[in-house]
Amino acid sequence: MLDNLITSKTRLRLLIKFFISQANKGHLNGLASEMGESTNSIRKELNHLFEAGYLNKNKKDNKVEYNVNAKHPLYNTMKKVVMKHLGLEDIVETVLDKMGNVSKILLIGDYAKGIDSGNIEIFLIGKNLNTDYIENLEVKIEKLINRKVTFYLSSKFVSNQKNIILYNK
Repeated sequence: MLDNLITSKTRLRLLIKFFISQANKGHLNGLASEMGESTNSIRKELNHLFEAGYLNKNKKDNKVEYNVNAKHPLYNTMKKVVMKHLGLEDIVETVLDKMGNVSKILLIGDYAKGIDSGNIEIFLIGKNLNTDYIENLEVKIEKLINRKVTFYLSSKFVSNQKNIILYNK
C-alpha cells in the first residue's frame, strides 16, 4: 500500500521505524547499519523527514539523534497509515472477532523495535482463547498482509522485552 505511494524504500523503512513507536530513536550510523543502507541515503531521507517536520533532531554527545515529532499535525494520521500498511489494524480486528476473551494484544520482536523484518510477532493475552482458530489465523493473515505472522498465547505477559500495546481491554 504505502510502497506504491512512497517510492523510496529507505524513507518507508524510516517512517515505519519512527511511527511504529514514539520511543524509537536512532542516529545516522546506527540506522545505516540496522537497515543495511549507506549513510548517505539515510542522511538524505532523515533530512527530508526533519525538514518536513516529521522528525525531531537532538544533539547528544557527538551524535545527532532522531525521533518522531509527536506534535506534528499529521502524527496521528501517519501512525494510523503505518499501522494499516503493516496490517496491524487487520490483525487486531480479526483477533478480537474470533479469539475469545482477549484482554491484551501486544506487538513484540523486530516491529516493536521499528525494524521492518517481515516477521510480525503478536502476543495475545486472555482467558479461554480459541487455540484451534489461531492455527488457521496465521496463514489467513499472512496472505492478507504479505508478512509472516507468529502468535503467542498466554493468560498473562511477563517480560522485559520491548512491546507495543495494540489493544488493551
